[in-house]
Amino acid sequence: MASFIKLLRNSFHRASPCRTLSFPLHFPSTGFPLVNDSTLLEEEHLDEFKAGQYYPANIGDVYDGKYQVLGKLGFGSTSTVWLARNLQEHAYVALKIYTRDGGDLEEFQVYESLGKGNRSHPGYPHVRTALDAFKLERPGVGGVIHHCLVQKPMWDSWREVVRWNPTGLFSEELLKAGLAKLFLALDYLHSECNIVHTGESSCPSPHLLHSWDMLMNFFGNEDIKADNIMLELVDESVLEAFTQSEMDDPSPRKFVDGAPIYLSRQFGRPRKFGNVVLSDFGAAVRGDQKRNHDAQPNVYRSPEVMLKTEWSYPVDIWNVGVMIWDLFEGRHLFQGNDPEGKGYLTGAHLAESVALLGPPPPDLLRRGKRSSEFFSEDGKWTAGMPIPQSMSLEKSITRLEGEKKEAFLTFVKCMLQWRPEDRKTDRQLYDDPWLRS
Repeated sequence: MASFIKLLRNSFHRASPCRTLSFPLHFPSTGFPLVNDSTLLEEEHLDEFKAGQYYPANIGDVYDGKYQVLGKLGFGSTSTVWLARNLQEHAYVALKIYTRDGGDLEEFQVYESLGKGNRSHPGYPHVRTALDAFKLERPGVGGVIHHCLVQKPMWDSWREVVRWNPTGLFSEELLKAGLAKLFLALDYLHSECNIVHTGESSCPSPHLLHSWDMLMNFFGNEDIKADNIMLELVDESVLEAFTQSEMDDPSPRKFVDGAPIYLSRQFGRPRKFGNVVLSDFGAAVRGDQKRNHDAQPNVYRSPEVMLKTEWSYPVDIWNVGVMIWDLFEGRHLFQGNDPEGKGYLTGAHLAESVALLGPPPPDLLRRGKRSSEFFSEDGKWTAGMPIPQSMSLEKSITRLEGEKKEAFLTFVKCMLQWRPEDRKTDRQLYDDPWLRS
């Protein structure tokens, strides 16, 4: 892993003139609020913390000789994330510091692939890449290494954008503009990097939290949904204000066995925003290798995943199609709830799929290892739960009427197809008449 990090780091760096380091800031060493020892703070709730997995990062420290930590942005089960300043490049960055068992080889390989693609591709600015990677040796514990990823800071996700709108939903115009950028990002992933964004199953977990539901892009939930589509932070006054706030009003913290645990701090609202950026590649996989293992959180699972057929790039297209209802209608398209109240069931999800899309093609069923659990050989529904008779795609859209509704449904049906090969590609969807209208 260490040698791979070295290779990866070399791939990030470009030849540049030597620059003088700026002076690090001096943060208050006293006068900060102390959290009571009996109160569990942020990652302290997690089993990984109890097992001593987290790196004891400290605000004000300088890592790798040039990255000064300015404040804590969030935490997850495999990492903590910090705003930092590159003292050499005089630029703000986000440091993702993995737990000692985090930062697997495949994730770093994905970031290497993302950085090697054609940078002139129109989708490149809409994919979150890595600026650098390095490793930290845990102080006082010889041989324990924590891997670190350096990225551009991001503001909030599309989920937060929804909350700004008085209706709590995307407008049709905002949805079109955002999806156009997202399809460019996917085209870069698929055609330039051979990467499928949606990888291993990653159902939402209460462990994957930020104190204010902010910056979820760093932690889990690695599928294409509103949480993982970010807005680039180009308003440096927000970063400067964050830093000044930490200087003037230090974050509450506590100390466990001498190691600090900080309360995360929020960014303020920017005056302007940058690109729409697809993030979270912790579960991304190679698309040129067919797979049939489980993937995607429950309500986003595609037919090929539920039936256990081989899957690849088209699962990303399905994810986008399903996500649209979250943004535009304020609810999930699929629920998959067990009629007897026992939680999510694949059979209930498939029953809803039949109600919305009609019966699946027989050739798809023949490919699925689980098809016989739900369908007969001739394609008839045989599972125990009924197919909901009141559901239809037409009824699921309440905010459009007439020709607008018909054009929208034509668009989403290009993504919500039983057969993966029947779905339009990201590039075709980018040129869709509804999206371009």
